[in-house]
Amino acid sequence: MIKAMYRFLIFVLLVVSFTHISSFINDEHSSSSMTHFEQSVVWASDSVDLDQLISMFFRDLINEGLMKRESQKSVFLINNAVEENLIGTQSLADHNVDLIALDDLEKQSSVLDGTIDFIFTFNFQEASRFIDRTLKTGGVVTVLLNDNPSAAIYKPPNYKIAYMRRLDLIAVAMWKTSVSETKPQKQRKLLSEHASSEAKKAALQKLEDVLLEPPRSASKKSSRYLKRTRYLPDLMGDSLESYPRRVFIDVGSPEKDGGSKSDWFSTNYPTRNKDFEMYKIETITEESSGKEEPQMGMADWLKRNVREEEYVVMKAEAEVVEEMMRSKTIGLVDELFLECKPQLGKQDERKSRRAYWECLALYGKLRDEGVAVHQWWG
Repeated sequence: MIKAMYRFLIFVLLVVSFTHISSFINDEHSSSSMTHFEQSVVWASDSVDLDQLISMFFRDLINEGLMKRESQKSVFLINNAVEENLIGTQSLADHNVDLIALDDLEKQSSVLDGTIDFIFTFNFQEASRFIDRTLKTGGVVTVLLNDNPSAAIYKPPNYKIAYMRRLDLIAVAMWKTSVSETKPQKQRKLLSEHASSEAKKAALQKLEDVLLEPPRSASKKSSRYLKRTRYLPDLMGDSLESYPRRVFIDVGSPEKDGGSKSDWFSTNYPTRNKDFEMYKIETITEESSGKEEPQMGMADWLKRNVREEEYVVMKAEAEVVEEMMRSKTIGLVDELFLECKPQLGKQDERKSRRAYWECLALYGKLRDEGVAVHQWWG
């Protein structure tokens, strides 16, 4: 009788636990088309053998038919908190799993769309763009969560939960059932005053260093200055395909007055084989125009011709950039190549040129505002 009561009690506890987890997921799913049930794992290396734990999950997923032993491209997305505990682990080596850091945007961008069969991660939400872009339809993503039933799981509508198990951590595996009908919302305006996502901050930190003194005139046109440039699509892992329109705007003096040509863009910029509309806009002074009425400013032109959701690359002279900063239209530009012509000496009093420290100061202001800016020496 006591044994029967004991077994019945265990059965009741199991049913209650399963019902609690299931009802939690269903309640969350019914409240929104995109279920949120994710929290980052706080790693406690003293209490959990991560290598052994992952090996157990891999074995379980293989038995469930969610993961294959061979002929499968697998990725483990990691953060700094667990990186040192995963590098060189036997479980990952046995299953040929590649490690990619969440902030390694260059490595992420090298992975082609729809080529990954299996992804393991501690943070779906932070890696959602990479996961949805690279994971095949029918592929599986497994998320590790803290042992906390109140944690919120992030499940987009084109994913279906196929597996859940609690060991020292909770593992939730989801099938990708279809291509996302609505692209994940891109936190794409790197130039926005509110650019605060970790991906954007990481991209800004990886921009090439500023030159503390201008290059010699003989070497300014050298291709090495373009080769050192770290372009935004590479840093953000952006395929550029989701934008309704892609635009390159070259603003500057006419070529006869020393302006640069625009052919460098198609030769050097990572367009991802996408079409860009290209505009060459020449700046003129009141003296050269011969007209008293003011010409349209660049800020007004931008407001009329480009929109927030479009991808915009611009090369512009310092005076134009300062106008855009004053008018707050700089936020319409995704990537900026700043052409700031330094004075060649104390006797150089041309209005279009300024002391090099002023160029550096302008560059610094742009970076402080979150602008993806490069120095231009063409």
